[in-house]
Amino acid sequence: MRKLLFKNLLSPALTEAAPQVEDLALAQLARSFDDMARRALGRSLSIRHVDAGSCNGCELEIHALNNVFYDLERFGLKFVASPRHADVLLVTGPVTHNMREALERTYNATPSPKWVVSVGTCALDGGIFGESYACIGGVSKVVPVDLHIRGCPPSPTALLQGLIALIEKSARTR
Repeated sequence: MRKLLFKNLLSPALTEAAPQVEDLALAQLARSFDDMARRALGRSLSIRHVDAGSCNGCELEIHALNNVFYDLERFGLKFVASPRHADVLLVTGPVTHNMREALERTYNATPSPKWVVSVGTCALDGGIFGESYACIGGVSKVVPVDLHIRGCPPSPTALLQGLIALIEKSARTR
């Protein structure tokens, strides 16, 4: 026991090294997204996340957007607690029978103009869960979807690129 204690006291801490320089691609992504959101909406983009029955893989990547590395706020994005304050519904997972009504109510409570983004393979077509006794299938079977972000789970960078594509699409249609 004493040997293990001394070994732990004398060994260095096991932590990841801090990033040396900001990733240039990520910085450019931040600037372009903020500019586009302000041109299209006149303000930052508000997102309401809805978990319709996922395995939480996509949620981990969405939560990574809020950490200090990706720093979601600098992109002109923010998560809101109420669908009444949201511009975008970010839906993850296949829609379960128990979450169908909650998703429909959230969609109806979101003011227009609104966009629905399905995140991950499960939200696209049900993924490995498919249509089963517990699942209806993809998000598009319950509410209209404007953008699908593929992946199992998609990376935070892919999520940001998808949201940029959504803003570009909305800016072209205006």
